[in-house]
Amino acid sequence: MALGDRIKLRRGELGISASELAKRAGISKGYLSSLENGDATRPSGTILFQLAQHLGTTVADLLEQEVRPTAATIPEALRDFATQAHLPDEDVRMLSQVRFRGAQPKSVEDWRYLYESIKRSISTEN
Repeated sequence: MALGDRIKLRRGELGISASELAKRAGISKGYLSSLENGDATRPSGTILFQLAQHLGTTVADLLEQEVRPTAATIPEALRDFATQAHLPDEDVRMLSQVRFRGAQPKSVEDWRYLYESIKRSISTEN
């Protein structure tokens, strides 16, 4: 199904007029009409996001794309720390995504410090 058809279908399911969707998404009604009729070139990511948001769906759904999570790379020092500290997989995945100014800790000690800092900052104990 074409992008315009999916937009039109979802808009119809929600009972939103073209004018209302265009207004909410910050685009002209004419441009929305062009998208729905397949006359317009591909919209920008920002416009796709706005349309998806106001249609209660995702950009991937509008584009009929399957989104697969990518496996995060686990640095060796983090793997070593996780083993030593018996961290749950969920915590290891979270830590593997942490970056400060584009960098990650390099040593087991730095990973331990980061992990303990995060734990302290979200502690529910008074």
